Amino acid sequence: MKKTSNTLPLCLLTILLLSQICSGIKWLALSHTPTSLHINQTQHCKLLPGLVSSQAQLCRSNLELMQTIIAAAREVKKTCQKTFADMRWNCSSIDIPSDSSRYRPDLDRGTRESAFVYALSAAAISHTIAQACTSGDLRLCSCGPIPGEIPEPGYRWGGCADNLHYGLVMGSKFSDAPMKMKKAGSHANKLMHLHNSEVGRQALRDALVMKCKCHGVSGSCSIRTCWRGLQDLKDIAIDLKTKYLSATKVVHRPMGTRKQLVPKDIDIRPVRENELVYLQSSPDFCAKNDKLGSVGTQDRQCNKTSIGSDSCDMMCCGRGYNPYTEKLVERCHCKYHWCCYVTCKKCERIVERYVCK
Repeated sequence: MKKTSNTLPLCLLTILLLSQICSGIKWLALSHTPTSLHINQTQHCKLLPGLVSSQAQLCRSNLELMQTIIAAAREVKKTCQKTFADMRWNCSSIDIPSDSSRYRPDLDRGTRESAFVYALSAAAISHTIAQACTSGDLRLCSCGPIPGEIPEPGYRWGGCADNLHYGLVMGSKFSDAPMKMKKAGSHANKLMHLHNSEVGRQALRDALVMKCKCHGVSGSCSIRTCWRGLQDLKDIAIDLKTKYLSATKVVHRPMGTRKQLVPKDIDIRPVRENELVYLQSSPDFCAKNDKLGSVGTQDRQCNKTSIGSDSCDMMCCGRGYNPYTEKLVERCHCKYHWCCYVTCKKCERIVERYVCK
């Protein structure tokens, strides 16, 4: 028998399984969207996981934007894991299998890990949209504006700037929507997530730099054409990681006529606009604890010679480690041939690795 037309494609069924995840960053589940799926019909918006009404409306009115948001979700996962690869918490909170129903609990508890994920997510979605305008992937936006200031002698404005303004407007409209709903968890958590998301966007604003291309005879660079472009997301993530390491613990208490977040141990000042904040202390992530969202560090690779967070002593929490050997095949004895190619031989070497007990 033929399947009826009401049968959902397997890729969409996979996405639907991810609908019950923490409210503010449900859209990160889009990282599991198969590359073969293109959001090109308004009914697809109903099948995407956990969209609140304003997000669904944005999807219906701007379908091509959803492909960019899906790309941003993938970037968040990849960048977070790479940025924290040397620490006990290695962004495991958002590394969930495609058939899981929710993220791990630490993102619901208001920890500093949650603060980093919200900040990176907000930065990534605006970053991806801004650069999609530049590349021509979005038809509703184009290059960013030419700066008003007059460039120095030997420089001129040109090229195609990243459209940061459009990225910030559309990114915040989408990613902040769940926290602005009445049924979005505790007021303290909403304030925390909105604050940290704005910290991520501020880090993105700070990452808009002047980029230039040289022109001139024989590479003399007598004139430079310049534009405003964003740094790579990995550089922004490193900046946010520094803020994560120095994040401020806050409490939710009355300040004047309403409750606000204030530093727990420093009541004399308000929360700074550029600092990440958190409400709950994190576990040490040494041992597996599903209730706290810790996957532990057993079998994690460590660096025997390091004195940093990736050292075997720190990573393994004093439990010790097991060595093993690995054979690597690398290119070696490379030779340049005129003109113009390179030939190399293959060399094998044995390296010793270490994993936590």
